[in-house]
Amino acid sequence: MSPDRPPLVSVSVVSHGQGALLLALLADVAGYCDPATLEVIVTFNIPEPAGFALPASLPFPVRVIENPAPKGFGANHNAALSAARGDYFCVLNPDVRLVGDPFTGLVAFARRTGAALLAPQVVNSRNEREDSARPFPTPLSIALKLCGKKTPDIRFDGDIAYPDWVAGMFMLFPRDAYAAIGGFDERYFLYYEDVDICARLRAAGRRVVLVRDIRVIHNAQRASHRNVKYLRWHLTSMLRFFLLHWRMGRKRSG
Repeated sequence: MSPDRPPLVSVSVVSHGQGALLLALLADVAGYCDPATLEVIVTFNIPEPAGFALPASLPFPVRVIENPAPKGFGANHNAALSAARGDYFCVLNPDVRLVGDPFTGLVAFARRTGAALLAPQVVNSRNEREDSARPFPTPLSIALKLCGKKTPDIRFDGDIAYPDWVAGMFMLFPRDAYAAIGGFDERYFLYYEDVDICARLRAAGRRVVLVRDIRVIHNAQRASHRNVKYLRWHLTSMLRFFLLHWRMGRKRSG
């Protein structure tokens, strides 16, 4: 890609000391994707272990942001957008692995559907579908989930589905749609930023699309199940979401 020619897609990846995962993801991007269409923005939210270094040469531009202090999920990706030059903005977790080029296909579906947010099918390493696209949570649905009730399967209309929300490990936005909604709400430090941005997009009359035949692999790190700090963040974000969107719903119906 010419230095003066903007990329089609800007990919934002935030590492929380996850250097090994980041290197594997960058290798996937280099191996599967057209480098002429991409740039990658890497944010180091905390320092990497001693001895870590990005590859000296990658076939696509890499921009690096090093935070002097850790930021939340939304703040990191909003800052990356300020450095991005692409027409599309992709939020991508470092623990995702590619099995092909997801970006070209998702951009094609964005143009076809006019959607404001697109996501691939997410599977685990055993090729089992993860619940990365779901109905909006409610206090009742959360209580039922805690009792072991499974999330309802997403219904596809041909090769796409229109879920309420998709999980933040892989989200591709037309840049103008992301900017128009104000990006992620930085009042969430961790958890529910993805639910919130989907709720705001849908409240604005925009579509969220899940594409059946584009897949990525994700091995979930359920930190909130193991660590009291992460559990507290999760519960705080959940309560914030319910309060904010209950108020928004009352204003729209009033």
